[in-house]
Amino acid sequence: MSWYRPPDGLSERSWLDCRILEPQLGRIKPEEAQQAMDDHSAETFTLHARRESGGTPTLNTWGANSDYGTLRSVLLGPIENYRWLQTSSVSKKTLRRGVPFDSEVARKQHAEKVSAYQSAGVEVHTHIPDPHLPYQVYARDSSVMTPFGAIITHMAQWWRRGEDFRAIETYQSLGIPIYDFVTAGTFEGGDFNVIEPGCVLIGWEGYEGRSQEEGARQIAGWMEAEGWEVKLADIDPFYVHIDLMVVMLAPKLAAVCTDCTDPEIVNWLKAKNIEIVEVPFQDTIALGCNVVALGEDRVLLPEGSKVLKEKLKALGFTIYDPDLSMITQGGGGVHCMCQSLIRDPV
Repeated sequence: MSWYRPPDGLSERSWLDCRILEPQLGRIKPEEAQQAMDDHSAETFTLHARRESGGTPTLNTWGANSDYGTLRSVLLGPIENYRWLQTSSVSKKTLRRGVPFDSEVARKQHAEKVSAYQSAGVEVHTHIPDPHLPYQVYARDSSVMTPFGAIITHMAQWWRRGEDFRAIETYQSLGIPIYDFVTAGTFEGGDFNVIEPGCVLIGWEGYEGRSQEEGARQIAGWMEAEGWEVKLADIDPFYVHIDLMVVMLAPKLAAVCTDCTDPEIVNWLKAKNIEIVEVPFQDTIALGCNVVALGEDRVLLPEGSKVLKEKLKALGFTIYDPDLSMITQGGGGVHCMCQSLIRDPV
């Protein structure tokens, strides 16, 4: 791919978008560049869909305005190169105890998870595996899907930063616009928690954790410009991300570990008339609160999340509960392993 100055009348950003799209559009001559951009709708891949002052158009096909609308399409990470690393309190404990890792079991459990999604009628997409990225399986962290496009995050640990680039490739191949890139500080997708349409809970853990305040505030500013309510939460790095302790299950219903969630956040949720389903602390640190709402009173959760499973059954939920223990012991739950691509708007 050749690179040169954009022609007169075409912004550098638009010219860059055209060059990225070149494999799809063929060789683009300077005089054809603007027309190539004009011929592609908001659903076409671009590196910067965000409007600086807000008012970014919502996508027509892709996107999610909640974390509980019926899930139609999901992005997962590959399992081929997965192995445990000392990335979190969970994985450090696993390695410290000398638990043996079995890659074949991990692959079978991953296949069971894919089957569960498909049984629920969800279309499954997967990042192309990279042998240098063993934690690609946790697809939540490298990007965040919004109604306006995907945010590419800024991973905290150097051995995971290549996941951001692979995420860009995935969104390009699917034709999903990039809303913007986190540049002000580190930020990972598990700290972006949509509570309801137009309202997001954003976590940060400081310099000792995964998401820094600077990265969190950068995203918060973007969402506020789009007219969203934003609640920032300073959480202990031990818990890795906000989605370990708070996950939406359905409209006005959330799974929450109140033993480790700041009372201010619990009260904020209750003030929104959100009913809380309590998850015990021991289940939570075993990633039992880190679950995926499939919509229509259906939830995907790990087999080991027994307390939450029984509570949701009592509420009439349909449960999908694959055994994911060989993967979750590496530090991420089933919510960490996915990124919603399409959810029905609510």
